[in-house]
Amino acid sequence: MTFYGELAGEAALVRDEPVLADETGWLSDQPFDSRHHSLALAPAHAGSRAAASGMQSPVAAIDCGSLDDTALMAAVAHGGVDAFAVLVERHTASLYRVAMRMLNDTHEAEDVVQDCFVRMWQHAPRWKPSGAGLVGWLHRVAMNLCFDRKRRFRVITTPDLPDSADDAPLADSVMEADQAHRAVRAALDDLPERYRAALVLCYYEGFTNALAADVMGLNIKAMESLLFRARRQLRDRLEAHDVALRDVTTHAGLLA
Repeated sequence: MTFYGELAGEAALVRDEPVLADETGWLSDQPFDSRHHSLALAPAHAGSRAAASGMQSPVAAIDCGSLDDTALMAAVAHGGVDAFAVLVERHTASLYRVAMRMLNDTHEAEDVVQDCFVRMWQHAPRWKPSGAGLVGWLHRVAMNLCFDRKRRFRVITTPDLPDSADDAPLADSVMEADQAHRAVRAALDDLPERYRAALVLCYYEGFTNALAADVMGLNIKAMESLLFRARRQLRDRLEAHDVALRDVTTHAGLLA
C-alpha cells in the first residue's frame, strides 16, 4: 500500500476528512526524497468542518510554502492537504536519516517516517506548539517508534559483500576510511538505544543539546550526562576492536 493510501485508511478512523492518494507510490527501495513524489490529492471529505459552518477554509489561496510549521499545522487541523504536503516535504529527509541510523534498515526506516506523518495528520486538531515545536514533536514520535521496533523485532542486517580489488593510487586510503566508517557504524549499533539516540540527534543531525533533550524528554543536565556516557561507551567499543581513534577522524566530534 502506498504512503497516502495507508494514511487515508488509518487516519479515517480518527478524522473523517481528506483521503489522499500517491499516484507513484511513496515508498521504494531507495532512500526517498519527497521532491521526487508528486501528490495526487483526492479529498473525499476535505474541508467538511468548514463546509458545515459555511466558512471558507482558512488557508485558501495561501502559499503554504511560506508558512512556518505552527501555521501549517493549524491548516492541517482544518483538513489542509496542501499544508500537509509541505510538512511532509519539509521533514521527511531528517526523519528518515534518524530512523535509518537507529534501525539500519531501509524498509523499517520508511515505515517509521510513514507512521510519523500518519500520527501528525491524526493529531493535528489537538496539537499545540510547545518546547521544540513540530520538529521536536516529530522526532520524539520517530524515536519512540524506533525504540518500539527495536524491542519488538530483532532487526537483522546482512554484511555487505567485499568490494573488488581497486588498483587506483588512493584505494588503500579509501578502504581504510570505509573500514573506519563501518567500525563506527557497528559500534553505534551496539550501543544501548538511548545512547545511540543521543549521538544520532546531537552529532549526526546537529541538534542542540536543548532540542535533543526536548525530543528525549530530558533536562539539559541529564542530556549532557547521557552524551558523555554515550561517547565514552562508543570510544571503548572501538578501542576494544583495535580501531585507532586517528582512523575515525571524520567522527572526531563523537569521540571527543
